[in-house]
Parts: sequence; structure tokens; C-alpha cells
Amino acid sequence: MIDYFKEYFDFKALFLCVALVTLGLLSVYSATYDVGAGATFQKQVMWAGIGFLAMLVTALLPLKSLQRLAFPIYAGSLVLLIVVLLVGKTTSGSKSWFGVGGLGGQPSEIAKVAAVLALAAFLSRTTTSLSNAKHLLIAFGIVLVPSVLILAQPDLGTTVVFSAMLLPVLYWAGAKNFVLVAILSPIIVAAGALFGTLAFLFSIGIAGVLLYITRENRFVAAVAFGLTLAVGLSVQAVYERMPPYQQKRIDTFLNPNLAPRGAGYNVLQSKVAIGSGGIFGKGYLQGTQTQLNFIPEQWTDFIFCVPGEEFGFVGASVVLIFFTALLLHGVNVAGMSKNRFASTSAVGITGILATHMLINIGMSMGILPVIGIPLPFLSYGGSALIANMMMVGLLMNFYSNRKEH
Repeated sequence: MIDYFKEYFDFKALFLCVALVTLGLLSVYSATYDVGAGATFQKQVMWAGIGFLAMLVTALLPLKSLQRLAFPIYAGSLVLLIVVLLVGKTTSGSKSWFGVGGLGGQPSEIAKVAAVLALAAFLSRTTTSLSNAKHLLIAFGIVLVPSVLILAQPDLGTTVVFSAMLLPVLYWAGAKNFVLVAILSPIIVAAGALFGTLAFLFSIGIAGVLLYITRENRFVAAVAFGLTLAVGLSVQAVYERMPPYQQKRIDTFLNPNLAPRGAGYNVLQSKVAIGSGGIFGKGYLQGTQTQLNFIPEQWTDFIFCVPGEEFGFVGASVVLIFFTALLLHGVNVAGMSKNRFASTSAVGITGILATHMLINIGMSMGILPVIGIPLPFLSYGGSALIANMMMVGLLMNFYSNRKEH
């Protein structure tokens, strides 16, 4: 029995997950210490306990059953996304919550896991080929449908996560370089358009060169370039139709000093908190920016400031090391899994966690726009924590069944 556990139980993923959740609980307690940590901290502990059970259940499910259930789970998640648009609770301008008796949940968190499993189940079919335009469009559709429903809430941050997850999954599944470049080019050009005419022209040039180098058909390459150009030219129109709070987030990213007491306040205070931590930090529960509540609701999107201020460069590095180890482990699990469904799912899960980590920490450091993405395992929130722990459970499942075809 001991030898079996050593061989098939994923102790590494379990340790990294528990370590990150523990750091998250300590950070949530500190961030809410001066505003009555009791209720918030106790809820997060409760969600962590539920998440731990969900992680173990997910880890023990038969792999073949999980693959067969992928599309029913996906269909159920779409139903929830539709229902939340009709009867959901509006929070911070987004109708994305089911709320009952002070507790709530976001179906979009479960939808991320469901979309990864459904996409992996489709791509793992022996009849599926990404060289087939129809199959490629179906793969896009699996991700596009929940993305549109989530964008309608509106929740731009979660929509970005869906888009970012698609690229590594298609790469792992064997998509041609041109397809990957065609997906990436509009994103590059749209980002360039935000920084002005010169950056826009430069990004268009880069996109054009990449599409030309990877082309297999001149007409298709021309169409892809035309669509990329159209996306870039439409950025201003899309910006003007965004809700004011999203416009402020973009403006703040481009220049936080435009509104140091308004939209840019959180970003500036976050940078102060992280920078003031120095090498070893100010000590647990001793962070001035944290304990004096300079950053409103720091326990959600800006939780990374807590270890950055109270434990300094060392504390922030520990968080990054744990995340990096978990992401590398996810890639290793994908590489060693003989089952194509498990391998592809592992890449998708790793992509989701990596996107969350990079964007959230980038937000906290002021190098990426604030789009409301929590830091996995650390930020306060029940549905996100449970979904993240379930994804670790899936990695544990794939590791245990890595020799199964």
C-alpha cells in the first residue's frame, strides 16, 4: 500500500496546493484584521475545507468516467451561465453571482474547468484533426460560447482567461503555427492600439510579418491580416462603448498618475505596499498599507500586496516559487500522461492558473491593467477557491493515471 501511494499519489501537487491555500488564509486574515477578520476569515476557511474535499473527490474519479462526463458538465455550466444572466445578483457592475443568505458563487469559475474538459475531450477524439477547418471552428466554439455569456455579464477578466487558455491547448494538440499566430495577432494589435498610433503601426508590422512567415495559403493569410487590422481599428470604438469603470481601468493602466485619488488609487497604493516591504518585510500583521486599509478590499484582487509588504521580497518570492513549481508540475503531468484527454486537460488547467497568476501579480505591480482577476488560492472568494482546488485535484488524477491510455 505504501509503495502504491508513492507511485501513484501526487504528493507534490497536494503540498503546493495546501501551501498556497495556507498563505492565502494568512493573507486574508491580515488584510481583514483591522476591519473585523472574523466573518471573512471564517468563510474562507469554510470554503478551503469544501475545496479540499472537492479536490480529493476530483482526484479519485475514474479517468474514463471523467472524460465521458466532460460534455454533460460543460452543458450544465452553460445553463448556469444563462440562468445567472436572468436571475443573478449584480456585484460591482457585473451580473455574475448567485447569492443566498450572504453566501454566493460564480458559475463562471466552474465554467472554466468545464470548458477545459470539454475542449480536451473533443481534441482527444481520434477523428478530430486541427487541420480540418470544421474541427478547428468547433474547438473555437467550445471556448467562445461561455466567453460570450461571461462577457455579457459583463466580466472582462474571466473572458480574457478563456482566450488565454485556448492558445496553449491548441499548441499542445498540434495546431499549425499559422493558426496560433492568427489567434495571437489580433491581441498584439489591440494592445498596441491602446498605446497610440506609433505602437499600433509597429504591432501591425509585427503581425503582418508573422502571418507572412507562417502562411501556407496567401489568401487565408490575407484574410487573417485583414481581420487583425479590423480588430486594431475597432479598439477605439469598443473602448467608447465600454462601461465607465472599465474605461477608467484602462486609463489607469496607461497612466496611474492621471487619477491618484480615483481610479489609479489602488494601483499606486499597491505599488507602495509591495515596495515598502523591502527584503524581509515589516512583519506579520505589521504592514502599514495593509492594516490601515489604504487599499480597499485588499483581500480580493490585490491580496499579493500582503505577503509583499509584510514579508518583503522574500515573502513575495516564496509565493512566486510555489506558483512556478505548481505550473511546472502541471506541464510535467501533461508530458508524462499517455492519455490524450488527460494530457490536454493538464495543459489547459496550467494555462488557466498561469494566466490568473501573471495578470493578478501584474495588476498589483502596475504593469498590467486592472481587470478584476483574483490570485488563485490566495484571494478571498469561495467559488474561485473551490474551482482552483478542483483543478489541482484533476492534476492529481492525471498524475495517478499517467500510464493509462
